[in-house]
Parts: sequence; C-alpha cells; structure tokens
Amino acid sequence: MAEIDSHLRKFQKELSAGTVSLVLLSVLGQSKEPMYGYQIAKRLERGGEGFLSGKQSALYPVLRNLDAAGLLASEVEPSVAGPPRRYYRITDQGREVLAAWTDNWQATREFVDTVLQGTQQ
Repeated sequence: MAEIDSHLRKFQKELSAGTVSLVLLSVLGQSKEPMYGYQIAKRLERGGEGFLSGKQSALYPVLRNLDAAGLLASEVEPSVAGPPRRYYRITDQGREVLAAWTDNWQATREFVDTVLQGTQQ
C-alpha cells in the first residue's frame, strides 16, 4: 500500500505542475477585479476539493512566473491589516494564452478519457 501511495503522490505532483498555471490564469480570467495570492488560494480551496492540499505557498512562484512572462500584471498596494499585498490581473496576452491552453487541456482530457474508458472495458 505504501508503494501505491508513493506512486500516487508522484503522479499528483507531476499533474499539478502542469495544471497550476492554467488554473491560476482561469481564476484571474474570470475575476472582474485584481486578486491577491491569498484570495486566489481561498477561491481554489472552495472549488478545488483538495487541489491545493495545504500548499498555498506553491502558488506564489507560479504567479511570479506568469507575471514575468507577461501573462499577468501585478501591483503592490498597502493593506490596513498587515503587510502590503500584491494584486494580480490577467493581461490581454494572458487571455490569449489561456484560450490556447484551455483548448489543449480539453483535447488532452478527451484523449485521456477515451484511453481510460478503453482500459476499463
């Protein structure tokens, strides 16, 4: 059983690495206002059924990478209840990339679902 758990954790880590950027762009693409990291994490926890699994800190390097790539823009604003917060919003380029990634995700999901259905028969 421990070996199966180890394989599952490895699979989840590899799968997560490829989907976090897509999910972050999607959340920010749906938001009408800029969001800061903790808001994004809480949004994902509400709808993600354990997607983050206590790994909120893993979002910040991805947000910084998306910002550096020009897919997000960010601004730091003072906070009345603590340190300044960095707010992120999706850019026009980010929306274009999100559309392309979404198409690719859907095609990949359909392919994998088709293969998995074949293995269950």
